[in-house]
Amino acid sequence: MVTNFLQKYHLQNHQLLLPKKQFVTYALYALIALAFLHYLLFYPTPTSEKAVVVAQVREEVAAPVSDPVNARQQLPPPPASQQGDEALRNPQAEDEVPGPAPPPCDYSDGGWVPDARPPLYNGTTCGTIKDGQNCMAHGRPDTGYLYWRWRPRRCDLPAFSAEAFLRWLRNRHLAFVGDSLARNQAESLLCLLASRSPPELVHRDGGEEGWFRQFVFREFNATVSVFWSPFLVKADEKAERDGVRHNNVFLDAFDERWMSRLGALDAAVLSVGHWFLIPGVYHDGGRVVACHDCADLNHTETDFFGVYKDAVHRTLAEVARRHGVGAGREMVVAMTTFSPAHFEGDWDKAGACPRKRPYRAGEKGLGYTESEMRKTVVEAVRDAAAGADAAGSGLRFAALDVTTLANLRPDGHPGPYMHKDPFAAAAGERRVQNDCVHWCMPGPVDTFNEILLQTLLR
Repeated sequence: MVTNFLQKYHLQNHQLLLPKKQFVTYALYALIALAFLHYLLFYPTPTSEKAVVVAQVREEVAAPVSDPVNARQQLPPPPASQQGDEALRNPQAEDEVPGPAPPPCDYSDGGWVPDARPPLYNGTTCGTIKDGQNCMAHGRPDTGYLYWRWRPRRCDLPAFSAEAFLRWLRNRHLAFVGDSLARNQAESLLCLLASRSPPELVHRDGGEEGWFRQFVFREFNATVSVFWSPFLVKADEKAERDGVRHNNVFLDAFDERWMSRLGALDAAVLSVGHWFLIPGVYHDGGRVVACHDCADLNHTETDFFGVYKDAVHRTLAEVARRHGVGAGREMVVAMTTFSPAHFEGDWDKAGACPRKRPYRAGEKGLGYTESEMRKTVVEAVRDAAAGADAAGSGLRFAALDVTTLANLRPDGHPGPYMHKDPFAAAAGERRVQNDCVHWCMPGPVDTFNEILLQTLLR
C-alpha cells in the first residue's frame, strides 16, 4: 500500500513538473524576443552607414559601367542627416511662429563634409542652366562633386528651401548684378527655385546672352532679374586701340543700365572681380588716371586692387545715396566676395582643374589676390552698413563671404566639360580647353544661395 502510494505520488509529481519546464522554456524565448526588439528600437543601424550605401549606389548608377571601381572611389562616405535639415522640410514647421532671431552666423569659417542628399535639380530638370555650366548634360562622368555640403564651424547652415525663399520673395523683386559669376549664381537660384515653382522669362535685352533678363514666378508674383555689369561702374568693354584690347573703366560714372532701376528693387546681389584682372584703362574726372597691364598704351601703370576697391566703395555709396534717407522702403544689398579660379597651370596654356574632391580645411590657403579681393568687399560692406544704420534709411548691406568655401572646391568647375563630350570633339588636338572659373550646376555655387537665403531671412 505504501509502495502504491509512493508510486502514485511520484507519477503525479512527475506530471506536475512537465508544465513548469515548458513555462521556463517559453519565458526564455519571450525574453530573447524582447531583447531583440529592444536592440532594434534603441540601437538602429547608423544613419551614416545607410547614407553611404545610398550614395554609393547612386554613384555606381551614374558612373560609366566601364569603370565601376573609380566610380566608387569618387564618392566619399556621407554623414548622417541633421535634424535642422529635416525640420526645414517639414510643412508644419514652416507654419510655426519663429522665435527670436539667432545671432548672425559666420558662414565663411568651416569645411566641406560628405552629404548623401541629391541636388534639388539636375542637368535635365532645369532649363535655365547656361550651356557651359551644364556638366552633367555634357558628359562629366564623375558625380562625387555633387555630394558635399558646407558646414560652418560654429553654427548651422540649413539646407536650401525653395518654399522659404519664394515666400520671402513674394511680391518682391530681386536682382543679380555683375559679371558671369553673378550670372552663374543667379541661374543657380533660378534652378533651385524651379524645384518648387517654374520661372517664366518675361524680358530679355542684349542679344543671345542678354545683358538684362527678367524672370517671374507667377504663383508668388516674385521677380528675379539678371544684369550684366562686370565693373558695376560704367565701362567700355574690350575696346581695341593700336592692336591692344582693353577695358575702359570710368570710375566716376555708374552703369545706369542697372543703377537707374534701383528704385524698383527690394534686394540686389552684386558680384564682380575677375574682369578687373584683365587689361584696363581707368578714367576719372574726364581724364585717364592709370592703366593695368597696358604698357603699350603709354599710360601710368597700376595694379588693379586700388581700382577695384574704388569701384566697390563708390558703388555702395551711390546705392545708399539713391535709396535716400527716410525713404520708408526696406532694401537688402548683398555683395558676394571673390570666387577663386583653380587652374593648375596657365589658363591659356593647357591649364586644367582635374581634382575630384574638395580640399580639406587648412589644406589650401587663400592666395594674395583672393585674400585682398575678399578683404575689399568685406570692408566696403562693413563701412556701408555702418552708414546705413546710422542714417536709419531701411537699407541693409551684407557680405556673402564665399571666398574660403569656394577656394576649397577645385572639383566643382566644368573643366573640359564646358563643352559636350569634349575629348571626342577635340580628337587629334593637342589640348582641351578648361573652364576652372565658373561652377558646374548643380554644384558648389548652390551653397552661395543657401547663404543668401539665410542673409535675407536674418
